[in-house]
Amino acid sequence: MSLKSPSVLPSPSVDSSPEETAYRIFRAALASRLPVALWRLPNTKEVQVLVAGQVTNTLPPMEGPRQGFAFCPFQVSEAAPVTFLPADLYFNGKADATPEIGETELPPCFWTEFRKSGSKENQQLSWPSHPAGAVKSIARDAFEKTVATAVKAMQEGCLEKVVLSRTKTLPLFEGFHLLKAFGQLTELYATAFVSLVTIPGIGTWLGATPELLVQIDRHKVFRTVALAGTQPLQEGLTPADAIWRQKEIEEQALVQRYIVSCFRHLRLREYVEMGPRTVRAGNLLHLKTDFSAAMEEVGFPKLGTQMLELLHPTSAVGGMPKAAALKMINQLELHERRYYSGYLGPVQLGQETNLFVNLRCVELGQETVTAYAGAGMTADSVPAKEWQETELKMQTVLRLFQASQS
Repeated sequence: MSLKSPSVLPSPSVDSSPEETAYRIFRAALASRLPVALWRLPNTKEVQVLVAGQVTNTLPPMEGPRQGFAFCPFQVSEAAPVTFLPADLYFNGKADATPEIGETELPPCFWTEFRKSGSKENQQLSWPSHPAGAVKSIARDAFEKTVATAVKAMQEGCLEKVVLSRTKTLPLFEGFHLLKAFGQLTELYATAFVSLVTIPGIGTWLGATPELLVQIDRHKVFRTVALAGTQPLQEGLTPADAIWRQKEIEEQALVQRYIVSCFRHLRLREYVEMGPRTVRAGNLLHLKTDFSAAMEEVGFPKLGTQMLELLHPTSAVGGMPKAAALKMINQLELHERRYYSGYLGPVQLGQETNLFVNLRCVELGQETVTAYAGAGMTADSVPAKEWQETELKMQTVLRLFQASQS
């Protein structure tokens, strides 16, 4: 599918900034109850937006030609299906760009809303929430009990690592503004993938994730990362000053080894590995290793699609061995993750695919906000420290919602 710019498309006003145009498209889609994704890629300024007439529940090849936005769960279920938003309207956020439309026409109500929405920054927005409602908060004692159970299993040799998550649900404070929250995240986290996805029947998710899952650039170079190990960024120190415990070093090494095992499964030997190194993600530090491969040179033209199938869910959000870790997660976790620790991102837009693990995110209800966070457990884990790690991770986005706790 190719995108085009037809003459019938209403043009933004001459005094509108690209960001205002993106927000205007988002508001019109929300008012028309259409699936819409708003995002900003890491280390860029452009706010991009995509609107779909309807979603599909299968993903196209990551190498093209179909264009759109993927929004996929941690584990597929009736309540959390695989979701793909075709690019029926796409705006890349550049100063000289105009919105582009695809082959499927959006309903007339969208264009009506687009024309009248203007730049009403304070317009009241109503967003869809999950039909089953908000997920309940997980109490500290309940979470630490599951951690202790997992640690005992690992000490007995049942598995090497498992990632257990928890939730925190708070009431939304009066005056909360969805687009302002998105804008605040783009300002706070320049190196993160910041996104706002709203899909009728599925819900609304806001996040700023540091973790790339699959990238295919315009030169057909595949990239992924191993990102694990967490510690708070101490005031006055830089990432170069970080000292890592054996627990975090081994946790990150497990993720590295898992990616290498995926390459070996495909019999791919020619790839570049760089790291690990310490990187900053908001108020946290992580260990990161970068992997890349030139797809055409190594004879793997579908490497992105193949690796996506093997990688997800990575050991950074599941554990090792994968099957045993997923079984333990399903037994111990007291909630369904839905789209937390799934993946999301644009597919073949601007001749690139950029998929990220859905971390540092919240799910928005009509009157609630639910944060999700997880921590990687090994045989050396201490339950109280794992609780604190999830608290730190939740603050990446929950800091925007602190008024809701007053």
